[in-house]
Amino acid sequence: MSIRLRQICLVATQLAPVIEDFRDILGLEVCFVDKGVAVFGLENSLMPVGSNFIEVVAPIKENTAAGRYLKRRNGDGGYMVICQCDSHETQRARKTRAAAMNIRIAWEHESKSFHGMQLHPADTGGAFFEIDWDAKGEPEGSWEPAGGDGWPKAARTDVVRAYKAIELQCADPRGLAERWSSIAEIPLRKDSRDRFEMPLENASVRFVEAMDGRGEGLGGIDILVNDRQRLLQAAERRGRRVSDDEVIICGTRFYLT
Repeated sequence: MSIRLRQICLVATQLAPVIEDFRDILGLEVCFVDKGVAVFGLENSLMPVGSNFIEVVAPIKENTAAGRYLKRRNGDGGYMVICQCDSHETQRARKTRAAAMNIRIAWEHESKSFHGMQLHPADTGGAFFEIDWDAKGEPEGSWEPAGGDGWPKAARTDVVRAYKAIELQCADPRGLAERWSSIAEIPLRKDSRDRFEMPLENASVRFVEAMDGRGEGLGGIDILVNDRQRLLQAAERRGRRVSDDEVIICGTRFYLT
């Protein structure tokens, strides 16, 4: 059984300014725009980071789930943790496990080549926990939510090259960690700072106490940097620099590693 972190989804009040932040500060480029999210009253863009993706969604209609989330968390921020599992059987097992824990499915889509499954954030805690299966089985290649296999043309590594961890914040990090661990059936461990984390195949999900006044949610991402000076200069220019080791984009802390 293998579960891999493949995509992070952030939510923004306005899409274009956030995408420009990502272009200028992290050197990323858009690889795919999914017109299908319009059914949810959203627009989006996806950008490759290594073989993974950062997606940003923004409401284009009133009274959307994303719009309500923006109000609840007082602005832009993290929204979804999207994973890829190694087989349809692995995904079905996680679905069965979630049902046994009385965790609802917020959205599900199945075709011959892809099965998407979002677990409800009110039941998982922290964020949407999405566990998907792609029939092509290419954890560093084709990915249907990014339009298939054309995304490498937009891949840029001059400034950053990958993300290695995401940070979920809440009032009870241990309780949230144990819940996610139970859903995924992946044992927890402690990081070098004695924080609970759930190791995935290529990254980890870290659980910390909410300290920023914004409550529970996806608050941070550890990102591997190739050109720190260029990144920090751009972040300073755009008013996104926090320190030599941190910038904030789309209401999300990016820890430079």
